[in-house]
Amino acid sequence: MTRRRPIVLGIVGDSAAGKSTITRGLAELLGEDRVTHICADDYHKYDRVERARLGITPLHPDCNYLDILELHLERAYYGEPMLKPVYDHSTGSLVRPEYLIPSEFVIVEGLLGFHTQVMRQFYDVKVFLDPPEELRREWKIKRDTAKRGYKREQVLAELERREPDSRDYIRPQREFADLVVRFYPDGDGTDQADSHLNVQLVLRPTIPHPDLSYLFDRDEVRRPGVRLELGRDKGRPVDFLEIDGNVGREHAAELEDTIWKHLPDLRSLRADQFGDYICGTEVRHSDPLALTQLLITYHLLRAYSKDAPMPFARPIAALNRLQFVPEAAAVEAVTSK
Repeated sequence: MTRRRPIVLGIVGDSAAGKSTITRGLAELLGEDRVTHICADDYHKYDRVERARLGITPLHPDCNYLDILELHLERAYYGEPMLKPVYDHSTGSLVRPEYLIPSEFVIVEGLLGFHTQVMRQFYDVKVFLDPPEELRREWKIKRDTAKRGYKREQVLAELERREPDSRDYIRPQREFADLVVRFYPDGDGTDQADSHLNVQLVLRPTIPHPDLSYLFDRDEVRRPGVRLELGRDKGRPVDFLEIDGNVGREHAAELEDTIWKHLPDLRSLRADQFGDYICGTEVRHSDPLALTQLLITYHLLRAYSKDAPMPFARPIAALNRLQFVPEAAAVEAVTSK
């Protein structure tokens, strides 16, 4: 008996960078029954009270069972069940673990998902969320005061305490992503409505991207609101896809249609059926967010269509074999089996 192995997506970013928002939209696009969600925060070693006593932040590798996360990423890659720990953000407590059987798509989102070479070997697509720090801080204040019972002053103090770990452990993971997502406001302010934030997508050549060459207009007339430009990111050649927050419906729909053409097996949803986010207790919509989620979905389904069936039963030995293999060779070794 054979089956397809799950396609594993990693979404990494700092606290309140938008990981859960992106994940929710992907589940809506793919279908909730086809998606297994793993939050890397569940692998914290200590609860909120213990972290305060020990003086350690959840962003530090030593505060997380990263070795167990590595093992569970391997199990997810091969479609094998796992007993996953659970961290309750509302109380800051570690609670009863959850038995998971991976679905067709596994989305792993969290703070340290790309921290080790072993972890990175088991993702088909890697996404890093990189909003400007001032904007992320505002998002974190809104979220933690609305949903987690904190006061604004407490959130600001915690942000300052976490900054060294953000600098040393979270932001460096950006270099391992296939796709970098950066929502940002016009100018230097953060008072722009989130629904009108611009987005810059850094498309790295580590994975094939959909053909968006129509954006290089033959008549050299720039489409307002959507642009594709060649450039360099940290010295490496990339494509920059820019989508303005006030993109016209006509041009947003044109980009949507271009991506949908690559997704014949996915029922076409209207843009207003995904791309939602929560502001306080209110649900709002963003076209740039919807297009970002659609592009990530393209990559997941492309990986799914190209992946060959695998044996139903699979030994769990790859992790130890690959631990000291160079990263590119290790990926090839795993995916060629």
